[in-house]
Amino acid sequence: MLRYALTRGVLLIAGLLVSSVIIFFTLRVFPGDVAQLIAGTQASPEQVEAIRQSLGLDKPLLAQYTDWIGGILHGDLGTSQLSGASVGAELAEKARVTWPLALMSMTIAMLIAAPFGVLSAMLRGRAGGTALSVAAQAVAAIPVIWAGMMLVVVFAHWLGWLPAQGFPRTGWSTPAKAFESLLLPAMTIGIVEGAMLMRFVRSATLQAAGQDFVRTAAAKGLTRRQALIRHGIPAVGLSIVTVLGVQVAGIIVGSVVVEQLFTLPGIGRMLVADVGTRDLVKVQSELLVLTGFVLVIGFLVDLVHHAIDPRQREEAG
Repeated sequence: MLRYALTRGVLLIAGLLVSSVIIFFTLRVFPGDVAQLIAGTQASPEQVEAIRQSLGLDKPLLAQYTDWIGGILHGDLGTSQLSGASVGAELAEKARVTWPLALMSMTIAMLIAAPFGVLSAMLRGRAGGTALSVAAQAVAAIPVIWAGMMLVVVFAHWLGWLPAQGFPRTGWSTPAKAFESLLLPAMTIGIVEGAMLMRFVRSATLQAAGQDFVRTAAAKGLTRRQALIRHGIPAVGLSIVTVLGVQVAGIIVGSVVVEQLFTLPGIGRMLVADVGTRDLVKVQSELLVLTGFVLVIGFLVDLVHHAIDPRQREEAG
């Protein structure tokens, strides 16, 4: 296990390094100049050049990249080119919204996918199973922004149960209000992602139902449904863990859209604003943090999968 973890850890670090290179140099292809933005339209070329020098934008790209990575290795994500504020401090503040939103979304997705996916498989060939499959296909095809707008209409405007937008200024010091403000955005992401995940759970359950150990249990006196519940469904956990790791990327992308729709002060909304102002230091650090989060989740999923799957341990051994 330790050898496997070390190998995956090396791949994780390599993935982060490659991601940082791609993020940094891709952003430099985009048009625009933050120095010109800071100086204003009436500034002279000399003034713009002076700002470029003060920001270090006159250095070769490789030097700028090594300065950025060197700072990150020392725990410094850089400073905003526009405000001069610490990027790390801003990210930490915005993460207090984004990470709880992602966790709540993932929880809702699992609460939808696991029971309804298994139920859909158990009702295969019946009207109920067909209805669940059709519903999952339809919901999974809905864009996140449309799902959010429909939920706002129903739960905020018609029923008045949840706030339509915003996050309390007091933040998590008033946990009830903070949770309430994130519930509708989390439902928006969780319902769509849960419908997608439900199809994988259904397929994994059907596959488990055809395994020899389920047939053997049925042959020993259990009904097929009892054999599936007792012996087949636990095996589905491996597939759920693997697919859930993949779904994390979709949840992160959904968070960017949802934070805009619900005006939440999270990382996604900050990222969109910084792209608009071309604050490259903030944008590249934000993208690297989001990418790192997805890669770390994938790393943890690999470790969990390796730990609970005896076949992988035998191959590693």
